[in-house]
Amino acid sequence: AVVSTQSTGKVVRDLGVMLTDDCKFGYHIDQMTIDARKMAAWVLRAFKDQSETTMMTLYKSLVRCKLEYLSPLWNPQDIGDIQKIESVQRRFTRKIEGFNKLGYWECLEKLELMSLRRRRERYSIIHAWKARNGMAPNDVMRFYSQGRLGIQADVPTSPTGAQDSISTRFFNSFAVNAARLWNCLPKTVNTVEDLDVFKLLLGQWMDQFPDNLPVRGYQRTNSNSIIDWV
Repeated sequence: AVVSTQSTGKVVRDLGVMLTDDCKFGYHIDQMTIDARKMAAWVLRAFKDQSETTMMTLYKSLVRCKLEYLSPLWNPQDIGDIQKIESVQRRFTRKIEGFNKLGYWECLEKLELMSLRRRRERYSIIHAWKARNGMAPNDVMRFYSQGRLGIQADVPTSPTGAQDSISTRFFNSFAVNAARLWNCLPKTVNTVEDLDVFKLLLGQWMDQFPDNLPVRGYQRTNSNSIIDWV
């Protein structure tokens, strides 16, 4: 469906994801974040019990899902968009009883939560595994065996002579970003053939890296992408 708006021009909606006529997902991210904030506000108003167990159950079932639908497709690399999405989880966790004086990184650690960016990267890697193993359509990723590195993904290169804006969107696309993430995996993970075992080993491997998303009040080490930590 095509949705027209004054501020963004033409917006195309397909399977619930919105794309503007400049091939960007910024409008989708804005609307998705607004919806998630509304749901978070409703949860906080409707439930007096703001204990950790109650709040996390409601957050995971009603709020977080709004921020992750088809995330491998629109997963942003711009730090402003990343922090905009993350602000929903950051603000919600501070409303949990006993967490209002903790910083965001401390909240994540105590609640055993991943940052939303880290979760999006996990979803992208899992989708790449499904594409490689015939469990999802695949017309953008190519895999090959590379000896001691195991299964590697071919990272597409930007079209020669493309404008900077086009090159940036290409570099941030699923085909490029998922391939780069996949190539970070050790052989003990990327050669696993069973999905449940793959998810288990992927989680254990990702847990070894700090999950310190750049937020206000903390010194920024990097963008917190797995790519930067490996």
